[in-house]
This record gives sequence, C-alpha cells and structure tokens, in this order.
Amino acid sequence: MVVLAVLAGILLIRNGTSEATDGPPQPDAGAAVLRTDTPPADALPRSRPERVRIPEIQVDAPLTDVGLDADGWLDAPPKDAKNLAGLYTGAVTPGEGGTSVLVGHVDSDAGPAVFYGLGALKKGKHIEVARADGRVAVFEIYGIEVVPKDGFPAKRVYGNTGLPELRLITCGGGYSKKTGYEGNVVLYALMTEVR
Repeated sequence: MVVLAVLAGILLIRNGTSEATDGPPQPDAGAAVLRTDTPPADALPRSRPERVRIPEIQVDAPLTDVGLDADGWLDAPPKDAKNLAGLYTGAVTPGEGGTSVLVGHVDSDAGPAVFYGLGALKKGKHIEVARADGRVAVFEIYGIEVVPKDGFPAKRVYGNTGLPELRLITCGGGYSKKTGYEGNVVLYALMTEVR
C-alpha cells in the first residue's frame, strides 16, 4: 500500500518540550498485546473526521490535516495549539477499512497538550471520532506501547489489516533536553461500534 511505503521510513514527532521531571504517563509494559478477539464493526464510507474524544482522559479535540514535513517526517499540529490533534491525510479516514492515523503533542511550552494522558489508557477503553456525515466511529483499544524512534516499527504501526483501525501517536519514553523524547506512544484500536 502507498501509505505504508511512504511511512516506512518515517518517525513521528522528533522532539518534545517537556520540562517535567516525572513526565507524561507511560503505558504498562504488558499493555502491548497487539491483537483482539473483539469483532469489528462494518467499515464506513469516507467522511471527514471532525473531533476526537477520549472520555477516559478528558480529551475532546478538533482535528486538523497533517501531512509530511520537508524532511519526510509525519508532521504534527502547531505546537502552540494545546488542544488540537492531527489527521494524517495520506491514510484512510477513521471508520473506513484500513488504518487511519491521528497524531498530537504530548506537551508544549505551556504544559500538557492534547495527548498527554495517552500512555495512561488501558485495553478495552474507547476512542470516539465524530465525522462530518453525522456518525460517530467508536474504537476499542486493544494495544498500547512505547516504540523507539530509532528502528520505528512502521509496518506494525501503519500496516493495513483491511479492518477499520485507528492509531493514535504522540511522543513518549525517556526525555532529555538535548535530544527530546526517545520514542513514541502508539495506541492501537479497532472500530467496534457506530453511533
């Protein structure tokens, strides 16, 4: 698939701005079971997503389009927009068959940002994506992990299973002022309901 080929060499958000000593929550080591026995909902036709909601961590954010930056990295929303997530436009929209991708900052110069709490989520929790067609695609989390930026597993993260899947990505892992975050928190979810 073209998206996989484009993303194969891409690492996500290169540097964060965290000044906190304890940093954002990180996923439990055993959370990375990347499969589910939950049956998927039927895929939906393409429709522009408008908002992402994650009730468990009080996220209710609008979406903006993101693509690739000049260096070929997956871009992110503007750093000063603390409550804004990005929709990667080179992939399917949330709810379509395939893997859609939403990105957001973990922090900003002003403090925690939209996906700060992503690492605290657990399997079985839900992500809602409100779409322009009036439907809400509900995704159930089935895996979450921290992946290294060096050797980023692009095929596993962005690969198309043919099912309506969603990936949420933000910075994670260890942090230093000199090099930023060492990795990315990646959340894997399957659409299980449409409202």
